[in-house]
Amino acid sequence: MKGDLNINMKIKLYGAEWCVFCVKAKDFLEKNNIDFEYINVQDNHEAGKYVLEKTKQTGIPVIEIIDDKKKEFIIGFDEEALRKRLKIK
Repeated sequence: MKGDLNINMKIKLYGAEWCVFCVKAKDFLEKNNIDFEYINVQDNHEAGKYVLEKTKQTGIPVIEIIDDKKKEFIIGFDEEALRKRLKIK
């Protein structure tokens, strides 16, 4: 795993196969050897409701980052924010 990630960190990518930016986010995480769980909100309506409830956003992708200290969401494929949060150079 690249970067200096907390080993207890969990990453969930909420997206859909038809979403271009979801595919880009998935490719970015895979390219940088970041372990994550992919959740297809088109197939998993409960996950879609969860994301809407937590973020008040209907757009995807949504990346949830959970570690010992906090839970946060990155809305959309924001490579700069992901690099900063995941400590990827």
